[in-house]
Amino acid sequence: MRHFGHIPATARKELFHQEPAEFDAGSPASALSVALGATLYSPATRPRLADDVIKQAARGVVSMVLCLEDSIDDAEVSGAEENLVRQFAELDAARGEVPLLFVRVREPGQIEDLVRRLGDTSRLLSGFVLPKFTEERGGAFLAAVAAAEAASGRALYAMPVLESPELLHLETRHETLSGIARTVGTHRDRILALRLGVTDFCSAYGLRRSPDMTAYDVQIVAHVIADVVNVLGRSDGTGFTITGPVWEYFRHQERIFKPQLRRSPFLEVRAEKLRTTLIEHDLDGLLREIELDRANGLLGKTCIHPSHVLPVHALSVVSHEEFSDAQDILRPERGGGGVMRSAYTNKMNEVKPHRAWAERTMQRAEAFGVAREDVGFVELLTAGLAG
Repeated sequence: MRHFGHIPATARKELFHQEPAEFDAGSPASALSVALGATLYSPATRPRLADDVIKQAARGVVSMVLCLEDSIDDAEVSGAEENLVRQFAELDAARGEVPLLFVRVREPGQIEDLVRRLGDTSRLLSGFVLPKFTEERGGAFLAAVAAAEAASGRALYAMPVLESPELLHLETRHETLSGIARTVGTHRDRILALRLGVTDFCSAYGLRRSPDMTAYDVQIVAHVIADVVNVLGRSDGTGFTITGPVWEYFRHQERIFKPQLRRSPFLEVRAEKLRTTLIEHDLDGLLREIELDRANGLLGKTCIHPSHVLPVHALSVVSHEEFSDAQDILRPERGGGGVMRSAYTNKMNEVKPHRAWAERTMQRAEAFGVAREDVGFVELLTAGLAG
């Protein structure tokens, strides 16, 4: 699979200076963690789940979470597990391309039990999402993933969700973060990414952001994100990929604030209708939040609606200007440091301070590609929708 693989090859050549690389479930974890992109969540109770997975893969989804936790009622868990086993069998029989598939469980005991019940079809499974992860809960979850991996004979990854009240509350945050860092650090090879449960953060204070606001406008949430990145997202080799919070909206709401999408990028390519559609579906706020995610050190995003996938992927593509800067910074002859004017003549690139940014940019370029010099997110969105 590859990002934008659902659009014709001729269209990709017109859009990309460097096309996204191909990858699969057997690719190195370092590549998969960057390539997760928009991870689409779906309740495991859906009766046509296998069909949904195949359909979303054909539309450009590369990672999905099949949820046995908060998205379903407590009384539905047993039936959802049975449905999951049936749907994996249907997926296996269909032999179509499937995204990276993860199951979000409630308790550690579900992990080994599900892998046993899935049998040979567990080869379609890439790992598990571990809810309300703390040092106290995390050890048992990760031990269960390791045992399931040994039983299945194939790599299984873990994606802990950071969403517990202890992480949100100021008086316990430092200790909780330190404990999480110890736990995931011990199991580094198994951790694919850390996911932020911002809905749970808001719930602890009875808050819910409107579609006019991003997670970063809710100061309690913004402070937690900053602290999580501070401890767990460092670029010194100790950090992990941290994914962006879920965007909850996908239908038109009454607006208080003006739309946040400028007209000019859409007018330049005659895509005013696309701009109107994005605004009507509250996706202008999503686009702003994706940009803020990346500015704050997050990559990828939890998604609950298919319409959110393409914006996440389009804004993850490396611009030609970013690529040019990263290349200049990483040139071997620049190993001793220094500063130079960018090829775009609009900024200074300082080699040593910008090296970590350049390395991350090149990793993103491998996964999502590099746009041509005259291609922006509007063209990528338009082509993705047409594909």
